[in-house]
Amino acid sequence: MKAILHADKQWGIGKSNSLMFSIPADMKFFRETTTGNVVVMGSNTLKSFPGGKPLKNRTNIVLYPDGEDREDCKIVRSLDELFAEIKKYDPDRVFVIGGAMMYRTLLPYCSEVLVTKVDAVGGADTFFENLDENKDFELVSLSDAVQTNGYTINFAVYKNNNVKIM
Repeated sequence: MKAILHADKQWGIGKSNSLMFSIPADMKFFRETTTGNVVVMGSNTLKSFPGGKPLKNRTNIVLYPDGEDREDCKIVRSLDELFAEIKKYDPDRVFVIGGAMMYRTLLPYCSEVLVTKVDAVGGADTFFENLDENKDFELVSLSDAVQTNGYTINFAVYKNNNVKIM
């Protein structure tokens, strides 16, 4: 399993249950990486999408303890149910996409974290763990800086050298 996100210079990932930046290159990377795969999220992330609808052309698994069953995504009600559902898929095709609680909970189980690093401060109220300070994670790839939509970004890949087994 992998995590995918964008983060500002302070590892901020969100503001008011929304993205802090609208960066087409980041959205394109996210779309191309996750399309045809499995995305795992919490209920607030699902609610943040237009109309509260899941992402198209992906299997959407949502941890939503009080949510009702839906035809358009797989609702799980507990971490045990979530782990059982995730195990049904190839781990290289499963991406944790938010929110903060899901990232915190599932990070130890992720083999990689794909981070679009934004060279800006977005006024976040939600943060991701600083992987540069986490002894289990190693930066294994960093793209050249790209100027896009008024921002400088890099695409980074962090490898988890101590992946927990579900």
